[in-house]
Amino acid sequence: MLKFIRGLLDDNSREIKKLQRQVAVVNGLEADISRLSDEDLRGKTVVFKERLERGDSLDAILPEAFAVAREASKRVLGMRHFDVQLIGGMVLHQGRIAEMKTGEGKTLVATLPVYLNALTGKGVHVVTVNDYLARRDSEWMGQIYKFLGLSVGLIVHGLDWGQRKASYGADITYGTNNEFGFDYLRDNMAVHPDQLVQRELNYAIVDEVDSILIDEARTPLIISGQADKATDHYYTFAKLVPRLKAEEDYIVDEKAHTVALTEEGVDRVEKMLGIENLYDEANMQLNHHLNQALKAKALMKRDRDYVVKDGEVVIVDEFTGRLMFGRRYSEGLHQAIEAKEGVRVERESQTLATITFQNYFRMYNKLAGMTGTAATEEGEFRNIYGLDVVVIPTNKPNIRKDLSDVVYKTEKAKFNAVVEEIARRHATGQPVLVGTISIEKSEILSALLKRKGIPHQVLNAKFHDKEAEIVAQAGRLGAVTIATNMAGRGTDILLGGNAEFLALSEIRKKGSTPEESAEEYKSILEKYKQQTEEERKQVVSLGGLHIIGTERHESRRIDNQLRGRSGRQGDPGSSQFFSSLEDDLMRLFGSDNISGLMDRLGLEEDVPIESGMITKSLETAQKRVENRHFEARKHVLEYDDVMNQQRELIYKQRRQVLSGENMKENVRQMIDTVVDNMVNTFAPEGVYPEEWDLQSLLDQAEQSFLPGHSLTVDDLTDRGRKDLKEFLLEKALEIYDAREKELGSDTMRELERVVILKIVDEKWMDHLDAMDQLREGIGLRAYGQKNPLVEYKFEGYEMFQNMIASIQEEVVRYVYRVNVVQTPQQKPRKVTENRYEEEPKRPVRNESKVGRNDLCPCGSGKKYKKCCGKKG
Repeated sequence: MLKFIRGLLDDNSREIKKLQRQVAVVNGLEADISRLSDEDLRGKTVVFKERLERGDSLDAILPEAFAVAREASKRVLGMRHFDVQLIGGMVLHQGRIAEMKTGEGKTLVATLPVYLNALTGKGVHVVTVNDYLARRDSEWMGQIYKFLGLSVGLIVHGLDWGQRKASYGADITYGTNNEFGFDYLRDNMAVHPDQLVQRELNYAIVDEVDSILIDEARTPLIISGQADKATDHYYTFAKLVPRLKAEEDYIVDEKAHTVALTEEGVDRVEKMLGIENLYDEANMQLNHHLNQALKAKALMKRDRDYVVKDGEVVIVDEFTGRLMFGRRYSEGLHQAIEAKEGVRVERESQTLATITFQNYFRMYNKLAGMTGTAATEEGEFRNIYGLDVVVIPTNKPNIRKDLSDVVYKTEKAKFNAVVEEIARRHATGQPVLVGTISIEKSEILSALLKRKGIPHQVLNAKFHDKEAEIVAQAGRLGAVTIATNMAGRGTDILLGGNAEFLALSEIRKKGSTPEESAEEYKSILEKYKQQTEEERKQVVSLGGLHIIGTERHESRRIDNQLRGRSGRQGDPGSSQFFSSLEDDLMRLFGSDNISGLMDRLGLEEDVPIESGMITKSLETAQKRVENRHFEARKHVLEYDDVMNQQRELIYKQRRQVLSGENMKENVRQMIDTVVDNMVNTFAPEGVYPEEWDLQSLLDQAEQSFLPGHSLTVDDLTDRGRKDLKEFLLEKALEIYDAREKELGSDTMRELERVVILKIVDEKWMDHLDAMDQLREGIGLRAYGQKNPLVEYKFEGYEMFQNMIASIQEEVVRYVYRVNVVQTPQQKPRKVTENRYEEEPKRPVRNESKVGRNDLCPCGSGKKYKKCCGKKG
């Protein structure tokens, strides 16, 4: 084991040495680059782009591009990249993870590979954990890119379509992981090419990569449709369908397990619903609900196919007769049965699109990440994302003192000890940052400090911009700050305080901004710089910032992040964790030995144990929990990979349709396939021709690809199977060609495009729902000595094939029937996104009234008066 660890360390040091040779080259260019005028420095961007067009690689221009970006940073921000920051930039350019300790300037490091890769014109995404950091970094670091002639975009919550399109079109785009993921999903729900916002997923640098790709990896992004409307339709059709008469209004084919409306039935339904044409594009949803309600009534029998138990519809396994709890019929059939039986319709929201962060970020051509803590999870990064971790040395040696853990018997004794420790250090003026693992615990501690009369600040991960202000001042003389472990991440703690934040706060109180009152701001900043410099000297003499952890987190990374807040850039500092046997981690994983030891020693509740053995025991417990979480995330990914292959295929084909590709050949192939399948069903191979069900074949063909035909059984008799297929296909294509002639080629192509998109979307949503239900119950297969994952892959494939066949049938049926109306009103679908920021869930669009000059809510990018508001 020791050999293995040493090997890892050696590998890392070898990598660093290799990269230091490149650093020397960059440094060698500094003198020449620094002599260039601003104009000439900016002109380098054009030169680099021309070199890339001529065939030079990014690696070939890296040294000079890094030197140019560093010089621009010096001129614009007054910040010069350290050598270790150049190394970090090279690691990110190679598509790897750079582990850099807190305070080493990761935000500035990213500017080097971002500038280099943006020169290709394919776009670079810089991904952060919240809107505040995305906005801050795009404005702050954006000055460098703009100085060098590149454009910068920002993607945060609340932007409209036009703003998103422009931001993605920029050379460099800052944004949050949620927004990038949701925009990808929304793009794959678009019904017109103009609605797309994202370009090719080229290169992404993920800030706080461990938080995004590990902590949030198990929860998928989901866009779901609002449910109330769908539920109403199920009940409406459950009342309507019993009024239709069998044989007269609809024909049931139990053998093929199908049910189809007759012409009389169509007329009756149209009168009942008060609509002109059931097969209109606008009525596709109604048609879907009607078909499911008909199936529920005519084909699904209570106590045979399903039972109603405790107000729920439960499927009966047709082979074993057992109840299949947790399984549901797909494509809305289960809901139609629930409405028919008068029980509550479940699945009140439907998943329209979903993806995990794992699969979204794996789609980028090149992916890189940076964080202060990644080495403990290197195995997972390598296994799942193909990313290795390079630990970047600190610019100055780390002199922080990490003290051994202290363990108490009870949580109460632990908190009392924490308060005493804070009081002791606060009395000397030493700043203290206290980390808690939950908001609830931070409030308990705050109450105890109030009782003790110790002034302090409390923050938790709710208001990111306020957090940054509080965290920035956590290093001031006498400051006591309580924070949940994640709060304020991304903000440096400067000993003595942050002069810029203080000056900004004062100028804002006066109702102004630095830009409006430049001279006044300058003098205020100077005043605070002197003040913070004085405080800094005092804080350094007191030992720097002291970190207190009130509980060990399940993950060592989170503890290391808290520790890393102290001792930045060679500053002094210290850290210590306080634990109790009542803490979750100790209670579940590591307390037995320690508890026995405390009892043998006869220690009182308020007497602690402090030793290296305790710290090791806790870290062992953490490793066990980390392994468990890794297995869970791997498990989620294995299942999602099945869906991902299907998702990529559907989205790729959907994008082809969306981009205006001519679908005529595809539709003709679909007609061929549907004819083929129908002949195989009613005139199967190996069955005597006199036993073929030619009447049913004609009935089904009339519903699908031969609307209003005048063929009889006699026209099909005495034909072999091949001849039968060719005859029906010929007739189907005659009607298709006549329809194209009647509508015109352009109209026919647009009709095919719209129909395919609509039906693919409906079927894909139903498939997502069905796969979700399959996933929920698949674990039970293990009881039958079967591997649930293998079963899930097999059944998922079957379901996908059935969905493709179903899409082909529906597309053919609609292409022959849909009426074309001049200006169809497109109502935007109201959707909900499962966001994980501290904000209420809300629909993407929910305008009560759209102004005539506002962007149209359909997402076309046109003004409302020139789009859906034309009539008005």
